[in-house]
Amino acid sequence: MPADLPERLLHYIGGEHVASADGATFEVLDPTSNETYLHAAAGQAADVDRAVAAAQRAFDEGPWPRMLPRERSRVLHRVADIVESRDARLAELESFDSGLPITQALGQARRAAENFRFFADLVVAQTDDAFKVPGRQLNYVNRKPIGVAGLITPWNTPFMLESWKLGPALATGNTVVLKPAEFTPLSASLWAGIFEEAGVPAGVFNLVHGLGEEAGDALVKHPGVPLISFTGESRTGQLIFANAAPHLKGLSMELGGKSPAVVFADADLDAAIDATIFGVFSLNGERCTAGSRILVQRGIYDEFVERFAAQATRVVVGPPHDERTEVGALVHPEHYAKVMGYIEVGRTEARLVAGGGCPDGFPTGNYVAPTVFVDVPADARIFQEEIFGPVVAITPFDTDDEALALANGVRYGLAAYIWTNDLTRAHTFAQAVESGMVWLNSNNVRDLRTPFGGVKASGLGHEGGYRSVDFYTHQQAVHISLGSAHHPTFGKGH
Repeated sequence: MPADLPERLLHYIGGEHVASADGATFEVLDPTSNETYLHAAAGQAADVDRAVAAAQRAFDEGPWPRMLPRERSRVLHRVADIVESRDARLAELESFDSGLPITQALGQARRAAENFRFFADLVVAQTDDAFKVPGRQLNYVNRKPIGVAGLITPWNTPFMLESWKLGPALATGNTVVLKPAEFTPLSASLWAGIFEEAGVPAGVFNLVHGLGEEAGDALVKHPGVPLISFTGESRTGQLIFANAAPHLKGLSMELGGKSPAVVFADADLDAAIDATIFGVFSLNGERCTAGSRILVQRGIYDEFVERFAAQATRVVVGPPHDERTEVGALVHPEHYAKVMGYIEVGRTEARLVAGGGCPDGFPTGNYVAPTVFVDVPADARIFQEEIFGPVVAITPFDTDDEALALANGVRYGLAAYIWTNDLTRAHTFAQAVESGMVWLNSNNVRDLRTPFGGVKASGLGHEGGYRSVDFYTHQQAVHISLGSAHHPTFGKGH
């Protein structure tokens, strides 16, 4: 257990650490033992009300929305400096709280700093359109922060995904209320001290812990929160969509995925196997963009399956804090039970060639061996439904058309990975596949300037680069007549 853990996690509202109004708390579990290691304040509607009021005061009366972009940028660069300087501690807490392998948690902490740097630079470089009608009219776009942004984040890479929302929301001059996932509240509690030290004014950042159906629901329904950015399950996204509708809130939702990795016979097989192994088993398989369906052309199918299964059995499952670990413990016993349930379903639907349960040597904790099902039919539940764990379904195909039909034959559309050395096929397939993002002969290496989001049940809207700036700002069109006004005249008679 990491040293110097707090006895209890509190909300952070208006620059103060506070308990819930009713004193309620909830238990936070260690994924390696499923024992309670601390309690966190359980936010309710009253706590969300208080946080929104603090954020609104900071927006209406404080300096943050009125700072020049360069001034906010300097503060956010200080945030990035602090995060970088504490990356080892952040990774330690994140790994302990979520079950992620320590080496991968360290990468996520460093990515969080990069997110802040990116948006700190972007708002300084941001330019807006001006449209001229020579001698008659000048039209330009004026961007304004919207107000209080509600940010609801998941438990799979919590600190990094919090930074992905906090960075652009704050850079554009909004104030925020963050509701982190209840399974992994520990690293979120560090933001308060980081922002204070960096010079973010009190009330600009507010944090309310709690259950999604309580604190999260209150934030979505709050009339003083005009926009919600949510990352999580598609089912939860549907509820948020319905609950936000009466208030006509702005919504950005990155939801679930069941992303295909399509391996054609002319692909670099060594690279494809390495990438697809990493793509589904990294971050414990708890990643929205995981290539959890691998479609392999028939001519190389048997070789691919044999090599993939053998390599999957060599993936190191171990304690999250061990630097040799490649797959750690799943986040929570509820999620572990869900993943194990899918594995049992898979045994009835397909052929199991690797994994299939808890590996030996782990009497406690949420450990799952990397699990590989092959010959998976397209109507199988393990082919159609998001498992969100170290479980992969491999399916053969013969033709490009069949591969496309399989790739598109699910309700999700977040990511797709295509492995081929045929340039025409690569681009043709990329444009036909139903996904918000496509990687050709690569695995999830993202440029922060590009849009991030999905189609179908995988999301609503896009963030990333200027799309984030668009979401967190009003775009006001200003029109100025040059010379005499040009308009019809009513009411003067004939």
